[in-house]
Amino acid sequence: MFIKVVNPNTTWSMTATMGPPSIESHYDEALAVPGILTEIEKGERDSVDGYVIACLGNPGLDAARELAGGPVVGIAEAAMRTAAVLGRGFSVVTTLARTTGRAWDLAHRYGMRDACRGVHACDLPVLALDSDPDARKIVTEACLDALSEDGSDTIVLGCAGMADLCAHISAEIGVPVVDGVAAATLTVPSLVTMGLATGKRGEFATPPPKRYAGLLDGFTTGG
Repeated sequence: MFIKVVNPNTTWSMTATMGPPSIESHYDEALAVPGILTEIEKGERDSVDGYVIACLGNPGLDAARELAGGPVVGIAEAAMRTAAVLGRGFSVVTTLARTTGRAWDLAHRYGMRDACRGVHACDLPVLALDSDPDARKIVTEACLDALSEDGSDTIVLGCAGMADLCAHISAEIGVPVVDGVAAATLTVPSLVTMGLATGKRGEFATPPPKRYAGLLDGFTTGG
């Protein structure tokens, strides 16, 4: 089984060619999409069985599902659905306050609005998760505050860059802490094992043949 994890903001080749160094705005998300779709197209040529979009905002997810023959799972949906299995309500702890609206939008889209008790920002830029020596402490404190304020049973970490903090934070705060990258990376093989992929009858059918020009010339579809 061949599963490909597409990381829009830290995959070296993508960052070097057409992706932002971090995703913290709608602008960043939009600029990440061409690189993501390029990776999906490469995956199809390499006979990849399924894909993970490793950014909580799920940039390009719907377009990726049109291109891919196998299932494509975003980490936001995987994390929220996993958290909902582990308790009645969950809180999302993300990076910058400007990204909280996106998390609420996704909770609504995935039918998780009632289970999502709150979305909280620790006000750390994505790249500071690696560079700030206090990052683990700051995120942990934000998770504790979220539990206290929301009365939730589980925490969803709202950034792929927080994945390494998951086990530590869970041990510190005493509740399940869900990393979306791990959740999605385990969900995709389950779907592949069951022989399931995105339905191609309607919205997610392969895009019709169309020629693109200028900067998008390489994305021409249908040969």
